Amino acid sequence: MAPLPWAVVALLHAILAELDDLLEPGAYPDHCPNGLQVEGRAEVTRIVTGVSASVELFERAIEAGADLVLTHHGLFWDGDDPRVVGPLRERLKPLIAADVSLAAYHLPLDGHPEVGNNALIVTGIGAHSTAPLAPAGARNIGWVAEFEGDGIPVAALAERLGALTGRDVLCFSGGPERVRTVGVLSGRGGRAVHDAIAAGVDAFITGEAEEWSRALALESRIHFLAGGHHATETFGVRALGEHLAEHFGIEHRYVEIENPV
Repeated sequence: MAPLPWAVVALLHAILAELDDLLEPGAYPDHCPNGLQVEGRAEVTRIVTGVSASVELFERAIEAGADLVLTHHGLFWDGDDPRVVGPLRERLKPLIAADVSLAAYHLPLDGHPEVGNNALIVTGIGAHSTAPLAPAGARNIGWVAEFEGDGIPVAALAERLGALTGRDVLCFSGGPERVRTVGVLSGRGGRAVHDAIAAGVDAFITGEAEEWSRALALESRIHFLAGGHHATETFGVRALGEHLAEHFGIEHRYVEIENPV
């Protein structure tokens, strides 16, 4: 899809500068490079966002006329084979052939207080953030949140989380009858249940459950809810794309790639 002749154009380096100013990636110790991962053309009229880098996302983004693909999970992770061979080579081919850029922001997009995955989950379940959870460097990546009044039943919390994520929620119910406080850490944040227990919350929300989560929830008298790694991390990157579209006057489209994990 070719850009419209009257489309607004932004420079790639200006977009990256805005992302760095907003998300402050240098404040987070991470397992991957945050920011530009594949450099394409200098001018951007359309951004496509998605949760995770994949050939399917890239092909759909290119079909939609993207100049920049923005994800939460990028291509490069600590401990991976650094050579451009096999699946990595195949993933890079469509981007390079189409001269399309890829940028990714991981922990900075989990922890941001406005466009972060966890802040948006807190808002989406009808609570409000009160304190940080799960410190990472100079920042935190999760939040402790409260419900108004005397809280809500855990069944209602699971229903709200399921409606927000569009997924069936795995719930280990070991906490009090009504949930007044909740810890939130999206994605593979199950181990932060220890932080949530230390914070004294009634419930903990994450994406993936560890095998031992059920026993710990029951023994610690806390509710444990897992809404899916992918499903709990669609919010931040979509909000980030909308922010850039508004800030620069360019086009944004979110592409959902089905992932049951």
